[in-house]
Amino acid sequence: MTLSTALTRRLNIQHPVLLAPMDLVADAKLCDAVSAAGGFGMLGGGYGDEAWLRREMAVLQARPVQRPHGIGFITWSLAKQPQLLDLALESRPAAVMLSFGDPTPFIDKIKAAGALAICQVQTVAMARQAAAEGADIIVAQGGEAGGHGVSRGTLGLVPAVVDAVPAMLPVVAAGGIGDGRGLAAALSLGAAGVLVGTRFYATHEAAGFPQAKARICAASGDDTARSIVFDISRENIWPAPFNGRCLVNDHARRWMGREVELMRNVREEAVRYREARAAGDFSIAAVIAGEAADTITEVVSARNVVETMVSEAEDILIRLSGQLAA
Repeated sequence: MTLSTALTRRLNIQHPVLLAPMDLVADAKLCDAVSAAGGFGMLGGGYGDEAWLRREMAVLQARPVQRPHGIGFITWSLAKQPQLLDLALESRPAAVMLSFGDPTPFIDKIKAAGALAICQVQTVAMARQAAAEGADIIVAQGGEAGGHGVSRGTLGLVPAVVDAVPAMLPVVAAGGIGDGRGLAAALSLGAAGVLVGTRFYATHEAAGFPQAKARICAASGDDTARSIVFDISRENIWPAPFNGRCLVNDHARRWMGREVELMRNVREEAVRYREARAAGDFSIAAVIAGEAADTITEVVSARNVVETMVSEAEDILIRLSGQLAA
């Protein structure tokens, strides 16, 4: 059985599973591994490190087999250096994903280059705007997601977005999805697939420290929290209404609720934070992870994630259809 949806047909992929373009974590190795498994890999363009982007694009272009892939950007940061979109489009990605900000200045250029425009939204109003501006795929991100987002939960947001946008526009669910149950639930809510971050972070191919992956495997969703502590600590404050979900560590416990004091001490704390990040000291540095951590107990391959997730979802949907027939 194959889960064929509007998303798989639009992206010409086998499975309706997309890699979240996690900044630095979703490098060429992970991107290609997800695409090779039949999903859709996306490079984590993030804030826009030109040297990193050039290097990872070159790695993908040097692969003996060229597979569909995308590149994702933090939209408000891309607006500060829009030339990076031109650089990204040179590699002829199948899609470019825009998250956190107004996608309007970029959608036409993406589509003119022959790529699909994927827009991640956190509210129904954002979804309507993205659809009106010509988005080809909408990602509805619930607050359970790791990293930055807003507050609405995935369960309520996804069907609301599905109802708000044109019927032919594929909607992808994101936030708190780490296994086949999440994929099956997303399809039941009207989504055409899922965008997965935390589960792919805890894979062999993902860039990042083994200590960070181990912390994800040992954590539960209860060990995560939304906060601006880590943004303050790395001197990278995001615009409202976005804040970030990470694993709670010693640094977070020290400063959550004392953010004003942290800002007063940010010079020395930022130095400590940068040193900890470079050393892989995650008692201070953040491990960006979402509530799907409950479903993650070991580091596996990206192929294992895709195939297990799809197989579990297929089994669930078959079982439920059998119960309905009975």
